[in-house]
Amino acid sequence: MKNQSVKNNIDWISVFIYIALVTLGWLNIYSSSLLSTDGTYQKQLIFICCTIPLIFVVLFVDGKFYEKYASIIFGVSLLSLAGLFLFGKTIAGQRCWYAIGSFTLQPSEFAKAATSLALAKYLSDTQINLKETNRQIQALAIMLLPVLLILPQPDPGSALIYSAFILVLYREGLPSWYVWTAFITIILFVLTLVLEPYAVIAMAFVVLAIIHFKGRAVDRNIILSGILLVLISGFVFSVDYVFDNVFKQHHRDRFNILLGKTVDMKGIGYNTNQSEIAIGSGGWIGKGFLEGTQTKGGFVPEQHTDYIFTTVGEEWGFAGSFVVILLFVSLLLRVIYLAERQKTKFSRVYGYCVAAILFIHFFVNIAMVIGIFPTIGVPLPFFSYGGSGLWGFTILLFIFLKMDANKVNEW
Repeated sequence: MKNQSVKNNIDWISVFIYIALVTLGWLNIYSSSLLSTDGTYQKQLIFICCTIPLIFVVLFVDGKFYEKYASIIFGVSLLSLAGLFLFGKTIAGQRCWYAIGSFTLQPSEFAKAATSLALAKYLSDTQINLKETNRQIQALAIMLLPVLLILPQPDPGSALIYSAFILVLYREGLPSWYVWTAFITIILFVLTLVLEPYAVIAMAFVVLAIIHFKGRAVDRNIILSGILLVLISGFVFSVDYVFDNVFKQHHRDRFNILLGKTVDMKGIGYNTNQSEIAIGSGGWIGKGFLEGTQTKGGFVPEQHTDYIFTTVGEEWGFAGSFVVILLFVSLLLRVIYLAERQKTKFSRVYGYCVAAILFIHFFVNIAMVIGIFPTIGVPLPFFSYGGSGLWGFTILLFIFLKMDANKVNEW
């Protein structure tokens, strides 16, 4: 059966979830900024209204356009990131925005969709096999190019998001040892910050010994185990140097607070402490819309941006927080479902890119505000204040919904 129109074929379930999240996001921005004098919630309403023509433009463009010109879109995105070093505006120590009068635009928010298109274009080539080392390097290069331009701004929060593409590459055949290596590296890094290096190395020795003697006979390779132990030891002894000389002081402070090594509730730990107080005070059903004392008192800094979820927790309680989380999870599962039913590899890979980016944003932001992740600038999709973020996520999602609407359904 041939496609009839975008209106008939678009996935309205995803659209309705999107509308619900944007609406709830604005209500919380309204509550958290009601007493401010800078017109925050009015500006966000304008940003939301601007998404309507933006969505129509995205849906109007032929779906094949995004695949045909993916490389060009990616190249323009990289140029926009590089241009910040010459023409960018510095705000709070970060050179992440272009300024046009009082209006600012953050290109890294749009680079996520551009990188997703480029990665989907590369992986959709029938000759690509991610079991081959050179293909792995090329795919990782696409993922890392924006990161190399974003990190010096400096914007580690936005750079972190690009790790989401590892999940996409894994789905498309990247050897699992990449994922396990990244996971184990993180664990070793954190353990070394908490324990003595020799204790961590002893734990690694025990684990490797168990794997060696409990594994299949064909997998028992004492030389390989020895090499792994040497590599682990070298990494463990480098952690302190990296932590002290590569990380900036505020990054070290945030890790130390998270790990319980430093208590500074009036300084670097103030945001996280106030965030936990606000969410915890909401109880089961919350204090009520516009009734949050922490929110009204302005005790949570940047509450309308990265800490917007604290307003949900305080005013809507556990019940409201559960509903918001359920909406995000539903959207993620819906996008994955749609990705799996795509007729082309390009559309499927792009769909997984959308799901991965939304997941990393959602997971890191929630983990940050409840104090189980270091404070880092990662907004909550469709919720946090900001035109660039809202438009970037909208473009990211609706390009995929356009692709899904264009496919030929077979019933």
